[in-house]
Amino acid sequence: MPTPVPNKIQGLTSQQALTQLQRDGTNELPTAQPQNLWQIAWHVASEPMILLQIACGSIYLVLGDWHEALLLCGFVACMLLISFYQEHKTERALEALRDLSSPRALVIRDGVQVSIPSDQVVNGDYLVVGEGDRIAADGSLITSLNLSVDESLLTGESVPVDKTPESKQQDSDAINKTDAQLDNGTDADRASQLFSGSLVVRGKGIAVVSRTGSKTAIGKIGQALASIEEEPTRVQKETRHVVKYLALTSLALAALLASWYGYTRSDWIGGALVGLTFAMSMIPAELPIVLTIFLGIGAWRIGQKQVLTRRIPAIETLGSANVLCVDKTGTLTQNKMVLTEISMGDQHFVCHAKEGLPDQLHDILEFAILASQSQSNEPMDNALQQAGQVYLKGTEHLHQNWSLLEEYPFSKELMAISRAWQSADENISHQIIASKGAPEAIADLCHLSPEQTAQLMVEVNAMAERGLRVLAVAKAEFSQSTESKQQANLPSKQHDFDFRLLGLIAFADPVREGVPAAIKECLSAGIRVMMMTGDYPATAINIAQQCGIDSTAGVLTGKEMLSMSDEDLKVQLEKIHIYCRVMPEQKLRIVGLLKQSGAIVAMTGDGVNDAPALKASHIGIAMGKRGTDVARESAALVLLDDAFSSIVAAVRLGRRIFDNLRKTLSFIIAAHIPIVGLSFLPVMLGWPILLMPVHILILELIIDPSCSLVFEAEQEEENIMQRAPRSIDSGIFQAEVLWRGFWQGCAALVTILDIYWLATQHNIATDETRAITFAAVVTADLGFIFLNRSLNGNLSHALRSPNPMLWWVCATTTVMLLLVFTVTSLRHLFNFGDPQLTHILMSVGTTITAMSLIALTQRLLLQKNS
Repeated sequence: MPTPVPNKIQGLTSQQALTQLQRDGTNELPTAQPQNLWQIAWHVASEPMILLQIACGSIYLVLGDWHEALLLCGFVACMLLISFYQEHKTERALEALRDLSSPRALVIRDGVQVSIPSDQVVNGDYLVVGEGDRIAADGSLITSLNLSVDESLLTGESVPVDKTPESKQQDSDAINKTDAQLDNGTDADRASQLFSGSLVVRGKGIAVVSRTGSKTAIGKIGQALASIEEEPTRVQKETRHVVKYLALTSLALAALLASWYGYTRSDWIGGALVGLTFAMSMIPAELPIVLTIFLGIGAWRIGQKQVLTRRIPAIETLGSANVLCVDKTGTLTQNKMVLTEISMGDQHFVCHAKEGLPDQLHDILEFAILASQSQSNEPMDNALQQAGQVYLKGTEHLHQNWSLLEEYPFSKELMAISRAWQSADENISHQIIASKGAPEAIADLCHLSPEQTAQLMVEVNAMAERGLRVLAVAKAEFSQSTESKQQANLPSKQHDFDFRLLGLIAFADPVREGVPAAIKECLSAGIRVMMMTGDYPATAINIAQQCGIDSTAGVLTGKEMLSMSDEDLKVQLEKIHIYCRVMPEQKLRIVGLLKQSGAIVAMTGDGVNDAPALKASHIGIAMGKRGTDVARESAALVLLDDAFSSIVAAVRLGRRIFDNLRKTLSFIIAAHIPIVGLSFLPVMLGWPILLMPVHILILELIIDPSCSLVFEAEQEEENIMQRAPRSIDSGIFQAEVLWRGFWQGCAALVTILDIYWLATQHNIATDETRAITFAAVVTADLGFIFLNRSLNGNLSHALRSPNPMLWWVCATTTVMLLLVFTVTSLRHLFNFGDPQLTHILMSVGTTITAMSLIALTQRLLLQKNS
């Protein structure tokens, strides 16, 4: 919803912005472009399997067998179309993710603040920036408050640069400055300039945009971005290594097989064809395609759960996470603060009461509002503004016409914020300072005695134990002789004022719906949930108990951690789940120690200072709504709705994706063994050739969709969140997975060879035997899908779990097989005879029986080993 602008800046109109955008183009830097249709087509056509098929077709042309050559060309076209569709689907999924991850910018248009995609920022826009924002375009500052910017991306200088507007600078001057003036200006000039890509580390400001896109300072040195390619994931590297090894092995065996065939049968051209056929049967060309599709579409599926994947390897790591460090506010709770209590000594007011706020407590709410921003994304500031409209409206305690002179921001040294004001009343010459913050910080500012502080903390504890977030409010006055009240020479530190404690304010932030159930699911999945918050311990314990986080070991505060060695803290990390008053650098320390202890850490964060901890964790999770740009850039995942339940949904999907990859690998191994055996054994034993290139092609048309479509769409198993997290070192090529596929394939091969032997014993013709054997191979391939739908051999899941793609593949394969056997011209193309229906039924029935016995044996073996 657009936000009104109080200082009467109108900005561009929507029409002016559109005209400027059409003239200058979008505000984008040169970067790696997604694949276009021709690139996808070339990538598909250059696959080894496609090249082998083209080679086989060429040999058939040399032999003058036009039917076989044309049939191969037809199947090559089908394979290209299927692979092209799969690649295009993956690219579309990744394109959708790129759109979701597009950063946004806050600009003033038509007199209101609106959030727009950063690529829509144009010259002349008024750009509003605040702490944690990544600046969207180059511009000249026209107003600021304590603004400090990290320009290390441009200059290499790690020290933040303070920014102030040029005195009496006109907006038109800012817009019309030349590139040379902006690039080569003095230090004073640059101090008033904001540069695209820089990061706001403190304060806020408004700048008028002067350069966008490739014309920005970073755009001129950013051409190299176009050549940056995303590094392959660990599983992708592992797969490429395996495929490369198998390809070399298969080519060596293919050469041996071709030589043996040519020597023993004096048919060297036929030997070359046999060798290529064997290579086609053995190379698992599906694996790279499968991984691309699984990870690409998997990232899209996770995005549908309101979790944006910024780093694809995070999908692999999700299933290994065994520690989840989460913020309280906004993640476990709704981040919708409501002012519930105001207290001063014996005076105590519950804001939900029907009566009005007592006069004695007006000052507390008044100065809490003065210490807050009128327009803010901070929930407590918004709650105070709303409460002011309810309880102070029509009184002299709301000050819309006061002038803000200085703001002293919250810091790790002093967890309080103070704002200095000048009254509009000419009779009041002194400045008024309002402060709010952690009760212990305000007690320090007010120089309370130990006894007074202890008494204050008793009251704070009583509120916090009810799950409330408690802040203290203080007031100070500062007098000096100045010519202009608007330019008062105020002290540089909050401690230089003489503050007086006014009282306490307390907020309620309800627990998000679904959080207790999600945490229960985490615990059952072997994932420890650790809460890290800046809140008071009693508040944190109350929320933890509502959420279901273990609080039996108590809490550990940031102050206590300061005096602890790493070894002592490691001991505490093993048993304590609640950490309060924790500073960002302490989060980084906790993450580091957890990793040293062997934990796989996922962590949430939203602030600029959370970025190091997010980057250091195995899976950094940033808040999408309230998180800063730098936090989102440092994270592997971004919660688009800031909900804890979305993290659990992502973990579930991460486990599902990895499980389905393992199922696919077992299927690929099992499906290739009968093909390899029937390509190799007849040649070596002098039997008639059973499988020709065209047969392997049609089998590939079954295998490829099964791998990439059926298994990718496979639902998770019932116990997926009752299993302990897998080891991060466990890849998809585990001995269990390889052995599972190997023995399934060998058992099916033995069955198919038995069918072949029985056919030869009954003197069935070779071309009819080939048809009977092929029917058994196709049936076995379909059986392998059902055998590998469940990792624990759950027959109910294998037969009943919904998966529309499975039944489409089964139905299409059955229809195709019926057409091949019943249409005479198709039988001739496939070199099949005219088998009797009883022979086909016996072949299919025998294979189904064998697959059922394999399923039962597999189930018994898994139960025995569990």
